[in-house]
Amino acid sequence: MAEGALTAEVILSTTEDVLRRYGPAKATVVDVARALGVSHGSVYRHFPTKAALREAVTQRWLARAHSGLTDLATADTPAPQRLRDWLAALFESKRVKALDDPELFATYSVLVTENSAVVDAHVATLVEDLTRIVEDGVASGEFATDDPAGAAEAVLAATARFHDPVHAPLWSTPDIDASFEAVVSLLVAGLRARP
Repeated sequence: MAEGALTAEVILSTTEDVLRRYGPAKATVVDVARALGVSHGSVYRHFPTKAALREAVTQRWLARAHSGLTDLATADTPAPQRLRDWLAALFESKRVKALDDPELFATYSVLVTENSAVVDAHVATLVEDLTRIVEDGVASGEFATDDPAGAAEAVLAATARFHDPVHAPLWSTPDIDASFEAVVSLLVAGLRARP
C-alpha cells in the first residue's frame, strides 16, 4: 500500500481484521503494519501507541454498534414507545454483533475492559439518550419522575442483561425475547404518570 493512501480509517479496519485473526492478546502493531504492507512507523504516525490504536478501534466499534440510537431518542413518537424502540435497538445491535461475529465480539469485550474512559464516555451518551426520552415523557405527562437522569441510569442498569457483553451467552436462549419484553414493560409501567 502506498503510504499516501494510508488513513486512520484504513488502519482501523485492518486492525479489526488482525484482532479477529490473532485475538487481543497476540495482535501487535507490527501485525497491523504487515497486513497493510507498510512499516510499523507508518501506523504510529496515525496512532502514537498500541494503546491509542486499541482505544480508537474500541471507540469505533462502540459507535458502529450503537449508531442510530440518538435518532431514536429524538424521534417524534410517544416517550413510552420511544423507550421501547431505543432499548430494543440497543439489544438487537449487541445481539447481532455477538452472534454474527463471536470472535470479534469476544475481542471487543476484552478491549472494552482496557479502555474504561472510552466506555465511560459511551455509557454517558447512552444515559443522555435515555434522559432525553424520560424528560420528554415527563414534559408530555406520560412519565412521572423528579429525576430524569437518575431514572435513565436506572433503566440502563435494569436492562444490563440485554446489552452488557458479560451476558452475551444468554442472548440466544429461547426465552430471551420474552424476558426482554417483560423487563421493558415493567420499566415503562414504573415510569408512567399516575392519574
